[in-house]
Parts: sequence; structure tokens; C-alpha cells
Amino acid sequence: MSVSSPQPTTFVRQGLLEGPGHRELWCLNFGPQHPATHTTLRLVLELDGETVVACTPHIGYLHSGFEKLGEHLDYNQYVTITDRMNYISPMANNIAWHHTCEKLFGIEITPRCKAIRTIIAELARIQDHLLCVGAAALDLGAFTAFLYGFNEREWINDLFEEVCGARFTTSYTRVGGLMFDIPPEWPRHVKEFLARLPRAISDLENLLNRNRLFIERTKGIGYMSRDDAISWGWTGPLARASGVRRDLRKDEPYLCYADNWDGKGSSGVSFQVPIATGGDVLARYLVRIEEIKQAAGIIHQLIDNIPPGPVNVLPNDKVTLPDKREVYFSIEGLIHHFELIMTNRGFTPPVGEVYGANETANGELGFYLVSDGGRCAYRARCRPPSLVHFQAFEHLIVGHQISDVVAVLGSLNIIAAELDR
Repeated sequence: MSVSSPQPTTFVRQGLLEGPGHRELWCLNFGPQHPATHTTLRLVLELDGETVVACTPHIGYLHSGFEKLGEHLDYNQYVTITDRMNYISPMANNIAWHHTCEKLFGIEITPRCKAIRTIIAELARIQDHLLCVGAAALDLGAFTAFLYGFNEREWINDLFEEVCGARFTTSYTRVGGLMFDIPPEWPRHVKEFLARLPRAISDLENLLNRNRLFIERTKGIGYMSRDDAISWGWTGPLARASGVRRDLRKDEPYLCYADNWDGKGSSGVSFQVPIATGGDVLARYLVRIEEIKQAAGIIHQLIDNIPPGPVNVLPNDKVTLPDKREVYFSIEGLIHHFELIMTNRGFTPPVGEVYGANETANGELGFYLVSDGGRCAYRARCRPPSLVHFQAFEHLIVGHQISDVVAVLGSLNIIAAELDR
């Protein structure tokens, strides 16, 4: 299916005299104050009545210079900035950033760290999808669906707070490991969350999947074909909803998605990648719901099989910080800590450049780093999925009604902090 193009009428902007074959267009600013744009997105719409004939997305309402900051903060300090990019699932950003840093440093993290990072990455995926589905339904009038999703999100926030002390700006990962090991009771709390999640997902599906109003507002709306999705550079659930069979966890496996992740010859975790062919708002919703279920299955496979051992690579590699007990009670630990924090010694990568990417909830989140051997990156660039997806909005909405803008925008799950360079 494809969206029909506007009638071949010559349009003129409001204020110009009408003539034969001419019609008057109205210009409408949609956002950033509109509730569906969450005060950070702006769309300039040109309307023929209630039909959208042109749309110009505007960015810059949450500008912070994230990429330039990567050239002034070291490879551990910058993790605090990644929290502010996709603030809906900040843990996934932390993992993606240090995945690239470890590629640059040539570090292989420990099996325990791989398992914990994988569990947290999948919790972040669920966290992100729950808010996306709930908020998109809320924008269409389904307030109850928003509550179903948000209640479970709070459980995930509690789990993240338990491991790192923060619910929102987590900053949990470090080059070569993690800020802290997980508490002894944390796996049990994760399993308690997994036990209650299916009921919430079932409630969401019962409320929306056969809801006539929801189906009519989403089916056939915002269509993107498979070829167009590839041409626009779409990734993640948006691309998979258009039939693109690509998932970095399968195509370029890392962490526990790769074989032999625990050093004992085990195969990677088992999961299915949901693919749809509808290419519309409804298909994107259905793909996200199925990805929540698959993410829960991945966590089930790992939560009782986290390997023992350290979460950080050995301190004598001069990359990770020493244990606090060593800092307080040994001169070697104190010197090691001092060199990493206060001097330019120890914490320096080789000269070179590297690109690393993870499959986050919205798609491929990649970082490109250029190192000159110093403590900070010479160049740091980000490939955020929201920036790539938002540029296709006009392609999706032209020919639709103004009421469809909310549905299409909600299905893209644009995070404004990812839009700004």
C-alpha cells in the first residue's frame, strides 16, 4: 500500500490572490507547545483544508552540543552525556558508548560484565518500548494504555536505581566494566518484574489490538515501503515494521548475543527478531510489543546464569579504576587511582579511529571516535536513530489528514535530544 499523493493543483500560500486552478494553503506550526510534540519538536505544516501537502521538521529545541562535549571529556566522563541523549532508555546509551570505547582500546570485557550489560540493555529496550507504546496510545486518546505501560516502567527504574543509585541519569558503565557489581538480591527482583510483565502486555493488547478506534487511526497511516525504509536509512523496529530484516544483535553480534560470550563455548542467547510488512503505524506498534516479549525471554535465559568473577577488567591494565579498598589501604591502589583521575598517564587509547554500534530500542545507535592518543577523543560523532527517522516525516505524512500527524509522530518515537548535534 502507498499513500496517494495530493491532487495536481497549483497551490499558493495564504495571502496571495486566488486565480483559476489555484487554491489557498494554510501554514500551521505544529509544536513545540503541542502535547504530542512534548515541547521539543516542531513541524511546519502546509494544509489544503485538513490535508497535509507539505511538512518541514525543525530541530534544535533541546540543543546541548553533545558531540563537541565528547572532545572535551574523557572516555569515562562522557558517559554522563549519553544519559541525556535518549533519556527514555539511558542505560542503552551508556552501553553503546563504552562498547565503542572498548573497541578503540582493544579491551575484551569479562563474561560477568557481558551478561549484566545484556540484561540491562534488554531492560532498557522494554523500558523504551513501554513508554513509546503508552505515549503513542495516549496521544490518540487511550489514557489507560499509557498507565499500563508506565506502571511497569517504574519497576525498571527501581531496578536501575538498585544497581547504580540513579533512576534517570544512570551513568552505569565504565571503560572495561561497570561502576558497581549488581547487589545480591537484584536477580530476584528482576525475576519478580518479569513475572508481572506479561499481564501488563496482555492488558495493553486487549485494550488496543482489536479496538476499532485505535485500528482506524493507525492502519494504513504513515506508510513506508521496505525499499524506502532502506533508502531513508531506517533501522530498528521502524525498519523491521516495513519488512527490513536487520538487527545488529544477529547481524553483528556483541555481548551475550555472540557465541562463546562466557568463554566456555556456549552459544548466544536465543530470540526471534519480529518482522512485519505493513509499514504503517499499526505495524510499528505490533513490532514493539513483540520485541518486549522477546527481550523478556532473553533476560529469562541470563538472569540465573550470570557468570561469577569480576565485572571489570584487571586493574593492572591501567584502564579501570581500582577497588576503593585498594585506594584507601594500599599505596599502589592510591597511585593507580591518582594516575587515572588526575594525570594523563595510563588512561590513553592507541591512535586510530573506530565505529561501534548497538541495537537499541529505536534502532542503530552508533559512535564514531578518532583518537590522537590523548585522554579525550580528537573527534566524537554520534549516529542517533531519531535524527535519521525524523527526516522522513514529510515522506510519511503528505496526503494524510492533520489528525494523522499525532499518530505518525508517536509511532516514530522521536527523542529530541538525539536530534541536536
